[in-house]
Amino acid sequence: MTETKTEDMKEVVNITKKTEVKIKPKMNKEEKIQDLPGVGAATAEKLMAVGYDNMMSIAVATPGEIINSSGVSETIARKIIQTARDSLDMGFQSGTDLLIKRDTIIKLKTGSETFDELMGGGFESGCITECFGAYGSSKTQVAHALAVNCQKEDPTAIAVYIDTENTFRPERIIQIAEGARMDPEKVLANIKVAKAFNSDHQMLLAEKAGELAKSGLNVKVVIVDSLTAHFRAEFIGRGTLAERQQKLNKHMHVLAKVADLYNLCVYVTNQVMSKPDQFFGDPTEAIGGHVVAHNSTFRLYLRRGKKGTRVAKLVDAPNLPDGEAIFMIVDEGLRDV
Repeated sequence: MTETKTEDMKEVVNITKKTEVKIKPKMNKEEKIQDLPGVGAATAEKLMAVGYDNMMSIAVATPGEIINSSGVSETIARKIIQTARDSLDMGFQSGTDLLIKRDTIIKLKTGSETFDELMGGGFESGCITECFGAYGSSKTQVAHALAVNCQKEDPTAIAVYIDTENTFRPERIIQIAEGARMDPEKVLANIKVAKAFNSDHQMLLAEKAGELAKSGLNVKVVIVDSLTAHFRAEFIGRGTLAERQQKLNKHMHVLAKVADLYNLCVYVTNQVMSKPDQFFGDPTEAIGGHVVAHNSTFRLYLRRGKKGTRVAKLVDAPNLPDGEAIFMIVDEGLRDV
């Protein structure tokens, strides 16, 4: 009887071993990139040097980016990306799963209840919100308000401010913080500011913002003020338009990826121009054309109103109706009229 049981156990073990050989286990999210096919120590070092140090960063990369970073062939690059995607199970999700995921979305308040109501409760994380308007329409005031208000509910929150037009003012942050009864010194300490001197520097800083979030900092909002200033100055004439739009498109894709990966709000301000061929209505149009428009999840048009007020018009949103909100700029920030 004992011999029979022993033989049965041996048979089970043999079957299990055969099954383990046939079934190749899937890699999990904690696997290192060295375990990917075609990635040796040297290739892994090259990839990590430019930021591809986890499965997600490789899974969302393009073959061209992997080739330029590591020097592998196109076939190997596609195999690396596909294996990373398989390990993360990056397939279709049900609407129910996405609804559950949206429970983690954060709404950043502006200080104006009517403005927040227009935006469905505030500026949404996980996507790009664009505000465009003429000078003096309060695009930068909204940026300063978001940098402070993101710290209201979470004192450890970090705001990253990419300044391209020398518009960031710590004195204004102090005013808004005091109006919200917050410690101005702590608020200023939690705002990381960097001045971008050209479009390449601006694009690099956007990648650095992602690295700050990845390093463990509690980044809640990334502000780019303004998005198109350097691109507009450096690319002059119709002959450079295609190159400018391609570069701008890449920049916004980086911002969108940072917003989605780290569930933070990306707020960008945009300059405008007047359409000379429009004789009726408002001739104001945002710079950047369809590239900026399609990459922005929410688009707001800001303009001056009567008696010192400001008007925010929601012109594009995936889940909200078009509408307007009237607010005022005071020492304490944004307030309702």
